[in-house]
Amino acid sequence: MSPTERKQMINRDRTDLSLTKQCKLLRISRSSLYYTPVGVNAETLKLMHEIDRVFTKYPFFGSRQIAAYLPRNGFHAGRHRVRRLMGIMGLQAIYKGPNTSKKHPQHRIYPYLLRKLPITRPNHV
Repeated sequence: MSPTERKQMINRDRTDLSLTKQCKLLRISRSSLYYTPVGVNAETLKLMHEIDRVFTKYPFFGSRQIAAYLPRNGFHAGRHRVRRLMGIMGLQAIYKGPNTSKKHPQHRIYPYLLRKLPITRPNHV
């Protein structure tokens, strides 16, 4: 059973079981009863629209470059806020990742030459 289903089972009108005991029996945190989610304000929506516009124009920009580009259009936001909003919108910069499937030519694997050599005395090898 999900926490939202368990939260709907709580009866606030019951006087014989307190809210604390109901939460403990249903294994949900008591603070989740009193929390009301805060919506997104108009300023943040404007900023998200601008981030989307910049990202559409420059899809290789990350959060740092978008944060540096925003003041040209009259918006001011830090890199961490831009990064958080990009995560909410599901935007990720297009960039070349590491090519880990190729082996470097200088890093050869050398065979172990002493494998079948019996070492019988000190300083033999």
